[in-house]
Amino acid sequence: MTVSTSIITRPRRLARLTVGRVSLAILALLLALGIISWYARATLLRGAADLWIVSDSPGPADAVAVFGGGIEDRPFAAAEYYHSGLVKKVLVSNVREGRTELLGVLLPHTEANRHVLLKLGVPEEAIQTFGADLANTHEEALALRNWAVRTGAHSIIVPTETFAARRVSWMLRRVFGDAVVIRVPALDPPEYRDDNWWHDEKGIVAFQNEILKYVYYRLKY
Repeated sequence: MTVSTSIITRPRRLARLTVGRVSLAILALLLALGIISWYARATLLRGAADLWIVSDSPGPADAVAVFGGGIEDRPFAAAEYYHSGLVKKVLVSNVREGRTELLGVLLPHTEANRHVLLKLGVPEEAIQTFGADLANTHEEALALRNWAVRTGAHSIIVPTETFAARRVSWMLRRVFGDAVVIRVPALDPPEYRDDNWWHDEKGIVAFQNEILKYVYYRLKY
């Protein structure tokens, strides 16, 4: 019995057409999703920041603490709280000096924060340091608790950047418990805000680094 060649090739052609149409449909779907993601990226990325960022409203407190790092915003916020009458003391973390600071090439970070505060009109008698040779947020939280116990403080403000606020807030509340009211206002760095952070490389790096650091702190402490 002879089978027509056209009968054999027709199913093959139909199969190729079907595969081609499916491939085109998948490609079109991926392209559509890519276009939607591109135009909706601002909404998605802003939403991701909103889910991550936690922030407390600053209120009257015994002191505001300036942790190491963030010299472009933390001492500025501390000076603002002082001048507005929310606090009467500004505490500066006595952080560990790096090699360039020990050589005198760069100003030690603790001293740099003091200079900024003085330039912003905070009187020298209102500025105190706490701790010694502090290397990370955990050590700073422990040193700040020691200061609170020694002075009988009941409330402290600790301003920090938007993406760091979740980790810093968790660390402080873990160290202090309910003994002291801790407020951690989230500050927008000069380079970016929470609604445009993905436009600046520093914002992208800060967000991804803080996610990793938060996981690390939760596992370690």
